[in-house]
Amino acid sequence: MIDKLNNKTYTFIFITFAYWFFMLSDGALRMIVLLHFHSIGFSPLQLAYLFLLYEFFGMITNLTAGWIAKKIGLNVTLYVGLILQIISLITLTKIDKGWTISTSVIVVMFIQGISGIAKDLTKMSAKSSVKLLAPQESQKLFKWVALLTGSKNVVKGLGFLLGALLLTFFNFHFSLIIMSIILTVILIMTFFFLPNNLLIVNKNIKFKEVFSNNSNINYLSLGRVFLFGARDVWLVVGLPVFFYSILSNGTQDENHKAFFIIGSFMAMWTIFYGFIQSITPKILSETKALYSQAKFWANILIIIPLILIILNINFDESKLIITIVLLFAFAFVFAINSSIHSFLILKFTNNNRVTLDVGFYYMSNAFGRLIGTLLSGLSFEYGGFSLCLILTSILLILNSLSLKKLN
Repeated sequence: MIDKLNNKTYTFIFITFAYWFFMLSDGALRMIVLLHFHSIGFSPLQLAYLFLLYEFFGMITNLTAGWIAKKIGLNVTLYVGLILQIISLITLTKIDKGWTISTSVIVVMFIQGISGIAKDLTKMSAKSSVKLLAPQESQKLFKWVALLTGSKNVVKGLGFLLGALLLTFFNFHFSLIIMSIILTVILIMTFFFLPNNLLIVNKNIKFKEVFSNNSNINYLSLGRVFLFGARDVWLVVGLPVFFYSILSNGTQDENHKAFFIIGSFMAMWTIFYGFIQSITPKILSETKALYSQAKFWANILIIIPLILIILNINFDESKLIITIVLLFAFAFVFAINSSIHSFLILKFTNNNRVTLDVGFYYMSNAFGRLIGTLLSGLSFEYGGFSLCLILTSILLILNSLSLKKLN
């Protein structure tokens, strides 16, 4: 049997490698599901429904995953996350074109729910490992967190592009089979190379210990709800459907062109966002406390959707380039906010509670995405892209108010 890696740095690199491939499949799956089902007649609200259980089960998973990892081991939660994603990919291939839209919505919702569990088990495992494996000096820990978080989003962006390309050149079912094969190879490699002793197991830990008494963790988690809810209100359904309405007339050729352009934009936006996350330690001041910088960047982020709301009054194609530039500006500032948050949660916790606090924190993250996903479909259906941006602004103001309590 291949010797397992014991060096902390090599272990971190391998976990990052496995996490990258998972997020590649996650991004590709989201784009394939979104574009495929919209092209066959799903409304914006029905598209939002497809991702509701993904976010809801992700929220429940994050709440319990840290406790489960503490009882059975961090490596086990990583294995299970990979296995569930493979199951969800294979199960989606069984969707029948002859089903009614209602039946398809219900089935895909539950399959996406499995994928949501998989994603957040894997995320919690990877993010918790940083606290356990990284050097404990504050600046080095920040750099490791920024590297993992940023690179993950770069890879997820590539996943959006991969999903659009697979759907352009292959059919829905074959695209899913390709991804499941790749992820199965990663699972086998992970089983052989990952050490079993990443986390000290405590089988007697009680579930109530999931909830933190640290006010900084609680306020940071509350802010995370509003921050990611604000992003997903316009990103999940609103923006892709908005672009689709501009780029395609519904014919097959126009659909393929629209799929490629939308997937490319989502990929570039997410890659740019991930790149900025990874270099955030170089952007921020080393002399100012991160608490105060978190509050400053939260306020800056509010300005961008307000400008977009004004721009989208009487929108026409001449304003499209300015809109895209502002969306990339949003990615820049949002990435800095997210990267600071991801570091602060590890700074506020300790090695004994790391999986519990990280799980609780990312439960808040998933709850925010759940709210954002539902509001994205509802707001676009009843008020278009402008209503998405109005709700984004409101949620960002609530995020800023939550961070004012950090000390």
